Amino acid sequence: MQAASNTLPTLFLSAQDVAHLVHRLGLPATLERLAATLYADYLRWPDFDKSARVASHSTDGVIELMPIADDTTYAFKYVNGHPKNTQAGLPTVMAFGVLADVDTGVPVLLSELTLTTALRTAAMSVVAARALARPDSRRMALIGNGAQSEFQALAFHHLMGIDEIRLFDTDARATAKLLHNLGALPGLRLIPCDSVAQAVRGADIVTTVTADKTNATILTPDMIEPGMHINGVGGDCPGKTELHPDVLRGASVFVEYEPQTRIEGDLQHLPADFGVTELWQVLAGHATGRTRATEVTLFDSVGFALEDYSALRFLRQAAGELGLGQALPLIPALADPKDLFSLLRATAPQNTTHAKPQAARLALAA
Repeated sequence: MQAASNTLPTLFLSAQDVAHLVHRLGLPATLERLAATLYADYLRWPDFDKSARVASHSTDGVIELMPIADDTTYAFKYVNGHPKNTQAGLPTVMAFGVLADVDTGVPVLLSELTLTTALRTAAMSVVAARALARPDSRRMALIGNGAQSEFQALAFHHLMGIDEIRLFDTDARATAKLLHNLGALPGLRLIPCDSVAQAVRGADIVTTVTADKTNATILTPDMIEPGMHINGVGGDCPGKTELHPDVLRGASVFVEYEPQTRIEGDLQHLPADFGVTELWQVLAGHATGRTRATEVTLFDSVGFALEDYSALRFLRQAAGELGLGQALPLIPALADPKDLFSLLRATAPQNTTHAKPQAARLALAA
């Protein structure tokens, strides 16, 4: 679809466009390029104007806005988290995002971010694990087998060499769904388990990706083994946790943006003086990640706006390479930018009589 002559074109990417993008690039290449974009942007951490997301909480969920900007580009994501949505046939998480030019404010990209959020979350998990997990990690436990689980499994398999994943979910149908989707993938062994304890036993990496809005203790200290890397990426908000506080106390804890994680992450249960390290400092070489093979490391991830900025930046570049998306007539282009009313005049009904055009002008002014 071509943009109308009286509009400024904004590239629009639908969920189908993003799915086509992934198919054409290949999922491993998509995840690798996302991881590379995330890594590059995290190295520019001081360049960004950052803030914790703005959240509106309700009984059954949360709606959030996640803004961020550097000196050239502004980005935001609208995202919800409603765990009960699946009972009504809706996704737990739905999202869209915008990239805009800082100098003019023109939105240059409007994109779906429901599918993309799952991809960028998985890629971000790998960015953290490459810095924090043992390099010889090959076995992972995946606790929570819902909508994001396949993406986590594939990212760790293709980008980290994980070849065995032990699965557990309180809903056996979720595990069956994951096995159906990935069970035939060569080189990846999937093992359904009857409990969290069974799944994490002997794991090098433990990924928790649950969604229930409750203070849960999915992992307890007795389950943690020396050398584990814990990837805590389940949906987070105040009053929602996945880990027993003593799991954090026994680990070296790394976060995205500390002010946000202290409100939303598993870190919310610990005092303000409990020490953590922002991941960008490790990636940039300003702080140490894992110091020894037996150390327990924990990435208390809540999702941060920089990751959506990176994802949108990647989408815009890849869509341009592949010729995907359509021009969306979102913003009017005016001959006289001070005459917004001209847009209504231009779309008023045309008529050959003298009386009715006058009536149309009066109706516009009423």
